[in-house]
Amino acid sequence: MVDVLRPTAAPSPGAGEIFQILRDGTARTKAELAALTGLARSTVALRVDALLAADLLRPAGEAASTGGRPPARVAFNPRAGLVLAVDLGATHATVAVADLAGMILDARTRAIDIADGPEPLLDTILADAAELLATTADGLPLVGVGIGVPGPVEHSTGRPTNPPIMPGWDRFDIPAYVQRTFDVPVLVDNDVNILALGEQATSWPRVDDLIFVKVSTGIGAGIIAGGQLQRGAQGSAGDMGHVQVPAGAGSTRPPGDERDLEALASGSALAIALRAEGLDVRGASDVVELVRAGNPTAIEATRQAGRDVGEVLATVVNLLNPSIIVLGGSIARAGEHLLAGVREVVYRRSIPLATQHLAIVQSQAGDRAAVLGAAIMVAREVLSPASVDGYVAAKAR
Repeated sequence: MVDVLRPTAAPSPGAGEIFQILRDGTARTKAELAALTGLARSTVALRVDALLAADLLRPAGEAASTGGRPPARVAFNPRAGLVLAVDLGATHATVAVADLAGMILDARTRAIDIADGPEPLLDTILADAAELLATTADGLPLVGVGIGVPGPVEHSTGRPTNPPIMPGWDRFDIPAYVQRTFDVPVLVDNDVNILALGEQATSWPRVDDLIFVKVSTGIGAGIIAGGQLQRGAQGSAGDMGHVQVPAGAGSTRPPGDERDLEALASGSALAIALRAEGLDVRGASDVVELVRAGNPTAIEATRQAGRDVGEVLATVVNLLNPSIIVLGGSIARAGEHLLAGVREVVYRRSIPLATQHLAIVQSQAGDRAAVLGAAIMVAREVLSPASVDGYVAAKAR
């Protein structure tokens, strides 16, 4: 049985704000914290002691002495609790256990079919999670569960909304179902949003304005602006796949053919186009294999897909002015051809001020970016100032 840590409503004001300063992992003395916050040393000492008692901070040795006894330092304790992180795709599911700093302690991936429906798939995932916790928990409390799904999500409720590749999942209450097994906060988001969080944490921690574009079975974008993930009013921000794309320069489409981006540049769309050229292609993975094998038809189709993605991204760049655009997903892993097509159009169509420092790059975070992002999503929620205040107050009773 895993112990459960849950914030209470009654706060201990101020401890949560001090804790945020220490979440960067840097050890500090109470005097340094007093200088940073402007609070009296006695006030800081009380709040730091409460955080130590709650196990959210740990002693971190002594600072250099300026005369007399060296002052003690404290630091964030990422092993104060554990997070379950789930990356649920159309054909795969990865379950991971992470600490509160987002370090993945153990993970398991299995092949699935998302069309099998929510209850049987979640039962399988929760069984995997329980087995992972049994070997990694070591008495640490579980503080939350984060789940990424391959479709639009109403983030406030955790319910998928009309997901095109998730039949049977529409409005299914994922948090309530998971909480039957793990009675902790459960956060659900679109997979591209958690990929954006994972990519930022792994490769671009100092970048506050980043867009992650996933080109796979579908096409979507995770938008981080001003350091914050942008979900929009109902959680549909970044739905690039349903933007209509006019035929641009070099396109072989006839004038007036204004299909949406997903119908032009997704892995499924590329497979359909290549089958029409007489190639034996069943899905996105076959497209990638042909590109890697040097097939000229597949290479040109993938580059044109990049141009079509670039047509949409050029407008996004003008509107949001990101520093980094990261391309991920199965089609992006085929090589530089998708990237080259995107760059070709974005740098030509966007205003110079928006592109003078813009980098368009391939994803570097690897297969665990999504579960890392899911873990970060949960940690930000359960380690918010209000949640920490409530937890410290509960531990002090």
